[in-house]
Amino acid sequence: MSKRRRIRFSALLFLAVFCVYGLFTKPEISVEPVKMEPGSLQVHYIDVGQGDATLITCDGHHMLIDAGGNDKGTYVQDYLQKQGVEHLDYAIGTHPDADHIGGLDVILYKFDTDLVMMPEYEKDTRTYDDVIQTVKNRVQKMIVPEAGRNYKLGSAVFTVVAPNKKYGDGNNNSIVLLLQNGRNRFLFTGDAEEESEKDILTAGWDISADVYKVGHHGSAGSSSEAFLEAVGASYGIISVGSENSYGHPSDETLQRLRDNGIQIFRTDEQGTIIAASDGERITWKVQRNK
Repeated sequence: MSKRRRIRFSALLFLAVFCVYGLFTKPEISVEPVKMEPGSLQVHYIDVGQGDATLITCDGHHMLIDAGGNDKGTYVQDYLQKQGVEHLDYAIGTHPDADHIGGLDVILYKFDTDLVMMPEYEKDTRTYDDVIQTVKNRVQKMIVPEAGRNYKLGSAVFTVVAPNKKYGDGNNNSIVLLLQNGRNRFLFTGDAEEESEKDILTAGWDISADVYKVGHHGSAGSSSEAFLEAVGASYGIISVGSENSYGHPSDETLQRLRDNGIQIFRTDEQGTIIAASDGERITWKVQRNK
């Protein structure tokens, strides 16, 4: 190989490495835990059928966790716009399953977003590629969040508590978040299953919460007894499609939730579910979709 060709090859190799690592950069935003006055916070567990999409607003700041399936992008977009959302501080794809990130490309295309978070787990699907290409085309910043990092959302703070290591499957690589507004705490676990739950407990994270977004749509492989005891939630939200083919939520999980005294809300039965927190008290309303 001539000297000129070697130089050209080296330049192309550097550019390729830069593009790969430039997309998945390490977090640069680190917010130390601080005592803050509670804000006016709402958590919208959006009914997207068999999938997940959660809008969180606090003091005029907004974040979205997942965006439903491939056919739900425009629906979630419309919902956000009806809530007055024009800009997202954070957009989080908990893991690359289509029922969680299928609509995320639409959201990232339509809304300016400060920071996109996804786990360090890729999936060879058109759905996953659509999200990655949208991030590139919109020149948005995407990071792999590290467990233990804290981020501000208005007066609220959320902490990444998982994944704590790399797993061989997408579900256990789900990003798990603990959101706190004053005394009120909300836990979001994506599709994390018992293996990730055990590692969260082993790591010693304080995951006690008032509201638990029930893992993996109420699958029997999530919401283990030890995990539920550590969370100690009063309320559990199950995002699930009516008469879905997976049998979610499982009777076993529903029984564990009841045994732990958790009041259950379900999107397949009640539609979109909204929790409002003033830092001391949580109030609820449902918006049954027509």
